[in-house]
Amino acid sequence: MKIVVIGGTGLIGSKVVSILAGEGHEAVPAAPNTGVNTITGEGLSEALDGADVVVDVSNSPSFDTEPAMEFFRTATGNILAAEEKAGVGHHVALSVVGTEKLAESGYMRAKIVQERLITESAVPFSIVHATQFFEFLEGITDDATEDGVVRLAPVYIQPIAAQDVSAAVARVAVGGPLNGIEEIAGPERFRLDELVRATLAARQDPREVRTDPSARYFGAPLEETTLVPAGEAEQGPTTLADWQAAQAAR
Repeated sequence: MKIVVIGGTGLIGSKVVSILAGEGHEAVPAAPNTGVNTITGEGLSEALDGADVVVDVSNSPSFDTEPAMEFFRTATGNILAAEEKAGVGHHVALSVVGTEKLAESGYMRAKIVQERLITESAVPFSIVHATQFFEFLEGITDDATEDGVVRLAPVYIQPIAAQDVSAAVARVAVGGPLNGIEEIAGPERFRLDELVRATLAARQDPREVRTDPSARYFGAPLEETTLVPAGEAEQGPTTLADWQAAQAAR
């Protein structure tokens, strides 16, 4: 199959391309640095010519409300319109577990709009909801830091390795459209404040983690299970210890 991966040179996209190519598919990375711009539409129709599947793992360059909304609304609209014109039979998008519960975050509102555009489109689709990546723990910590203190709610988190996310997205891409959502998560569940406290200690980072039930997550309040799957979810095999060992070995 010809599978075009939007955002195919990024953290997830490059891994998806590698997995699919290794399975014998024609995996085409589509990104501004390969001549495809989903905001302007440049190169999009050419990239999608003859495509069976389009995988969208692109992300807004900003987490702020207005630029994120503009990115997801414009890019998703352009991709879906190009897919309809090209006769693409399956649109796969990567999104976030708990998106609908995090609507006070401007970024998450933008993701909700992206998902709505996909579900209302004529193109058959699959949406993969992933929990937070191990690779994003540092960003979560930095966003919650003020004056050297990290304030985090003691809620559950079930982080997953980017490689496991990529494997799940690739698997969904070569299957039939779900016309629904599949959730994926890591194999271990932690309390967010405890996980970050232990991670910082292991790195000898001097920041103090304070447990604060009212602490917000990228601007949104959290309930105990907001960041974990609501029901059964596929679990990636990589544990936190496995991931940390792999990072240390690089």
